[in-house]
Amino acid sequence: MQGDGPICVAALYKFSALPDCGNARAPLARLCCAEGVKGTLLLAPEGINGTIAGSDAAIGRVLDHIRHLVGAAGLEVKFSRAAAHPFHRMKVRLKREIVTLGEPHIDPRHGAGRYVAPTDWNALIREPGTLVIDARNDYEVAVGTFAGAINPQTRTFREFPAWFRAERQRLLAGDATPKIAMFCTGGIRCEKSTAFLRAEGLDDVYHLQGGILRYLEEVPPEQSLWQGECFVFDERVSVGHGLEPGSHALCRACRRPVSVEDRASELYEAGVSCPGCHAERSDEQRAGYRERHRQESLAAARGESHVGVPMTLNAALIRSDL
Repeated sequence: MQGDGPICVAALYKFSALPDCGNARAPLARLCCAEGVKGTLLLAPEGINGTIAGSDAAIGRVLDHIRHLVGAAGLEVKFSRAAAHPFHRMKVRLKREIVTLGEPHIDPRHGAGRYVAPTDWNALIREPGTLVIDARNDYEVAVGTFAGAINPQTRTFREFPAWFRAERQRLLAGDATPKIAMFCTGGIRCEKSTAFLRAEGLDDVYHLQGGILRYLEEVPPEQSLWQGECFVFDERVSVGHGLEPGSHALCRACRRPVSVEDRASELYEAGVSCPGCHAERSDEQRAGYRERHRQESLAAARGESHVGVPMTLNAALIRSDL
């Protein structure tokens, strides 16, 4: 388990038939609240996805419950550590998909591409003619990516199928169909995107097992082809090799990562705006953000938590999209 700190962070997913996910929701939320575990878990008929954090013992008990729920074999879990709790609350949500591609016929359990271990990834993406595709969103790619990877410039994962269909002829031009190597943060988006490509008639499709996070954990910096940092969906914002905390902060207005350079911009104001969203917000909206930031700062000075809600079952069961 990489990194330092008393908090165990577990990023997990598994595609598994879970038709009774509605009834599974409350017991899972109740356990997380009882154990003081915070984060987000998504339940859908196709499985489970999320990131949670807490003490080692609490995370162990929640993972045991999840393994009983979806089956122990194949649950993908990536552990790291944090100096402080990276989440403010616990959320357990019901969704139509645990990661939204918008292609209901795609089943990663039976159609995903071939796994490639982090130690074998460099050799694959160095092969002449291999197309390396970043399956993440544009703001994530801006934080870091693999050298030479194609950036689809998608705002959401749902846009990936339309991007590929529009670019297919250009991407596959040539006498031989290329190998396609895909990667994402923890692997879940590649389970679906490679299954989508195979459904589109491509067979030579591969994806990085365990995602960027496992690569950064297992591949030494001196051998790495990764450039920059990796955006993560919690208060750490970004991590580097060895899953050490990165240099990015989070814009509280738009939730995008902001670099050291971004924070030097005259358009950046902590808690209020960043260069990426300044033109997208009104003065009235920024005034509201400014007041929220002031209240949060006052609460922090008193040693209180302004952000978040009490750890209760009703608070954890906040929304269903099914």
